[in-house]
Amino acid sequence: MDFKKYLYRGMFYILGLLLLALGIILNTKTELGVSPITSVSYGISVIFDFNFADVLLAQYLACVAAEIVLHLYSKNKKMVIIDILQVPLSVIFTRFTHIFDVLIPNLGQFTDSWIGSVGGRLFFLIVSIVLTGLGVAMSLNARLIPNPGDGIVQAISDVFGLSLGMAKNGFDIFNVVVAVVIGAFAGRYLLGIGIGTVLAVIGVGRVVAVYNKLFLEKTLLISGLEPEES
Repeated sequence: MDFKKYLYRGMFYILGLLLLALGIILNTKTELGVSPITSVSYGISVIFDFNFADVLLAQYLACVAAEIVLHLYSKNKKMVIIDILQVPLSVIFTRFTHIFDVLIPNLGQFTDSWIGSVGGRLFFLIVSIVLTGLGVAMSLNARLIPNPGDGIVQAISDVFGLSLGMAKNGFDIFNVVVAVVIGAFAGRYLLGIGIGTVLAVIGVGRVVAVYNKLFLEKTLLISGLEPEES
């Protein structure tokens, strides 16, 4: 692989992480329900008035720790190195989310504008799902260090012999259940859980699928990850 292809690969990866961070934050700002993977962090940050990015970092580090345990259990020590590299990635990624969190206001406060209406927030919710799906597809297709939210799903899939889709669905359900329990103890039922959560479960995967169908082959060729002649 020549330098230019390494550069393209890095650009796809970084752009993917930026789009993913932007999509996650925009999702929360619609106040229509956050994505399952961030529902726990969102609930804790709201209840205890913590910084969302810092709580998300703690959740990501917990995911990394779980990945290490799973890979050691399965005697896949090579993957432990990738797991450890997710720690600095998590720090950098959550700083991106913090920047977007500061820059983007809650859309519900614009009560006198279309932006704050249900229709306006639904529009931005769809935009957030598209951005998240693009971010997931671009960062994963670069085949570098996975985001911990994706890495833990892959680890569960590998260790327990589940399909990636089954592992993803199970992990999403687990996060939503934990978020509901945390909210219930604080007297704030379904905190962060709503139509946005449901649409994120359905929509992000569809966006990834469409992206891969239309652009995966070209992305891999540009990045030098596939031979130009098949």
